[in-house]
Amino acid sequence: MDDALKSLEHYIKTKTKNYVCVCPNHTIMESQKDKKLLDIVNSANMATPDGVSVVWACKLLGYTKVEKVCGTELMLAFSALSVEKGYTHFYYGGADGVSEKLAEVMCQKFPGLRVVETHSPPFRQLTEAEDKAVVDMINRINPDVVWVGLGMPKQELWMGEHFGRINAPLMIGVGAAFDFLSGSKERAPKWMQHAGLEWLFRLVQEPRRLWRRNLYHPIFFYKVFLQRIGVKRI
Repeated sequence: MDDALKSLEHYIKTKTKNYVCVCPNHTIMESQKDKKLLDIVNSANMATPDGVSVVWACKLLGYTKVEKVCGTELMLAFSALSVEKGYTHFYYGGADGVSEKLAEVMCQKFPGLRVVETHSPPFRQLTEAEDKAVVDMINRINPDVVWVGLGMPKQELWMGEHFGRINAPLMIGVGAAFDFLSGSKERAPKWMQHAGLEWLFRLVQEPRRLWRRNLYHPIFFYKVFLQRIGVKRI
């Protein structure tokens, strides 16, 4: 997390355009099937291991100094830092009303946090005019960070497609963090997070939406095993 925060600060200070992908094994597996998504994730300025399964995989492959950096914790940690440094934030995503509630909760949790605007787009493809209006709004407000909570892979595709058009130094896709931090959805207990069972808690909450995604877990580790013994790279 310390390395991630230093990188985010560097991106802001250098006033360059950057985006960050927070990657659970779901992102990695979907990238195997979708070249556009694969290119976007591989081209990110930073990709973080979101989930114990990705950390375990990295360690199995010889990368021992790896820690989980998930979207929720990254958002909390950088928001705390932002109070001290004065960085400004834009929340883009979530269901209707979620981004506004998120701003309220985060500003209560971190007094002095500067959330300059929020916007929850409709759950459909935006028209060209609507998309341009969003880009113009973000660039007019000129935040340091645009937090994108559209879910995977929509948020990654959005960042890839808007890279170069959004003038903010940072776009960060954080998935369900908007729901967890706003209180719209309950997050798994700490012990389940540390044990790598957060996926099970979420599956019980939303079985119809998440059951297919969780089929990836055994396939992911099977591919990691093949790479570990030198048969095939994941």
